[in-house]
Amino acid sequence: MMLFPPASCPRLIVKIGSALLVDPDGAVRRDWVAGIAADIAARTRAGQQVAVVSSGAIALGARRLGLAKGGRASLEDAQAAAATGQIALSQVWAELLGAEGLTAAQMLVTLDDLEHRRRYLNAAATLDRLLSLRVVPIINENDSVATAEIRFGDNDRLAARVAQAAGADGVVLLSDVDGLYDRNPAIPGARHIARVERIDARIEAMADAGSASGMGSGGMVSKIAAARIANAAGAHLAIASGRIDRPLSAEARHTLFLPKRGASARKAWLAGRLIVKGRLAIDAGAVRALQGGASLLAAGVIATSGDFARGDIVDIAGPDGRIVARGLSEYPVADAAAILGLGRDAQEAALGHAPRSAVVHRDHMVLL
Repeated sequence: MMLFPPASCPRLIVKIGSALLVDPDGAVRRDWVAGIAADIAARTRAGQQVAVVSSGAIALGARRLGLAKGGRASLEDAQAAAATGQIALSQVWAELLGAEGLTAAQMLVTLDDLEHRRRYLNAAATLDRLLSLRVVPIINENDSVATAEIRFGDNDRLAARVAQAAGADGVVLLSDVDGLYDRNPAIPGARHIARVERIDARIEAMADAGSASGMGSGGMVSKIAAARIANAAGAHLAIASGRIDRPLSAEARHTLFLPKRGASARKAWLAGRLIVKGRLAIDAGAVRALQGGASLLAAGVIATSGDFARGDIVDIAGPDGRIVARGLSEYPVADAAAILGLGRDAQEAALGHAPRSAVVHRDHMVLL
């Protein structure tokens, strides 16, 4: 079965890893990319809107500049390689999509662009307009200016965030593996997982942090994280092998992660945030209350950590340490710590003023 047929998936995000785009010598695998361009053209003619999250800039640039370790020996090398390789990568995409009668556009983003609400909305508007014009956006992290503090670090999660911003229905992560296995697929007897309805501790334990190629930055852990983000935004996500020709039209084994019921755009954005300033630990009763649709009250909070101000993103963890929700704190960390476990009257005495209705209001919270 074709992954995400056009009739059932109006908008599709396709992520392609470095190891698929660039051979071990640092040259573009043009014939393979031409096949992807042909697949995208066929989908576009059928009415589907497609955007591509394309790795490969650092690998390409490192070859052109003669840099050691694939351009990743230092941050400065990676930035220089990215700046050099990105223009070459864009030229390849523009040429091969142009041969199929399609127009390519380039979008370079940093983590900040999708973490800050106004910039996120600007990026979303640009994506929407390009896709509505039947242009194929080629998106990558802006590695020439990104630093450790403002990086996605892998294009799997970037693809999921792009899907969220674009309102996409499906995400395909093309990789050097054909999906999730119950253990490292190199181990004899490893079992392929075809369908994941809920990402829980058991599924996360199956992830292997390594990348088989040594060229990319994302392993199975990052793909599971991407699936969480995409599913929370109502999009299906598939992990599929790109080690075949025409992978977007071939019938091949893959793992499909099924989405939750679609969240509001704002709550989906909250769920996908990668910069979190703190954590609130809550008791079992508070977990049940949140799952029933309630706000988080101070009476259910048992500990705080991190350094957050009012309005910052915080994770909310249950007694077992599992993150159950994420939201905007109504209090700075010092005030939140001062009212741990207190009822409303005791909160007023501790703070010296009337407390807010909740530590995290349900309108500014998303369950994970």
